[in-house]
Amino acid sequence: MTNFKFFTKVAWRVAALSAFALVGVQIYLGVSGGPETEEISVSIINKARAQNTGASRSGAPDPKVGASIDDIWKPAATPPGGTSWALLEAAKEVTRTDENGFTISYPLFTKQQRDLEGKRIKVSGWMDPLQVGSQQKRFVLLGYPPGCPFHFHAAPMQFIEVMASTPFKTDRTNVITVSGVLELTGYDESGVFYRLWDARPA
Repeated sequence: MTNFKFFTKVAWRVAALSAFALVGVQIYLGVSGGPETEEISVSIINKARAQNTGASRSGAPDPKVGASIDDIWKPAATPPGGTSWALLEAAKEVTRTDENGFTISYPLFTKQQRDLEGKRIKVSGWMDPLQVGSQQKRFVLLGYPPGCPFHFHAAPMQFIEVMASTPFKTDRTNVITVSGVLELTGYDESGVFYRLWDARPA
């Protein structure tokens, strides 16, 4: 009976944290319900991450806790002639604690990353829609599967904000490939390191 109560309590806590995370990321990234919906600054994403420090940025769980499922921890494959997530994840994240106790950060980009700025690149990943409807002109491209619990609170070098000139079909399930002009950002401690402009399906 004691064990049952213990596992019930743990299950409720996990469910509550998952619900908080799902709602929080969508709100913090500025879910749009229409053209007049106020967009919330993506800088808040780091505040959500600061509240959930149990997720491993490396992706793999503590081996003492349990075995991982191999395919969950893999980023999307690099498209032919495209940019890999390994290259994007090579950026360093410099963090500090603000006056409210939240962790915020800014990037240190590699030379290879800086050489790509302003150029059109191709990258594959999973769509996290920011708009309601069957098409998306602004969304987040995730390097890791959205169902991966250790990448739900993605580090800034593990996702790209996409600003599309050609709408994308809303697809939360399949890997998509995006072509766009790369902007290196995040110097304002917004929590977004990469942005693709004039993006279109590749």
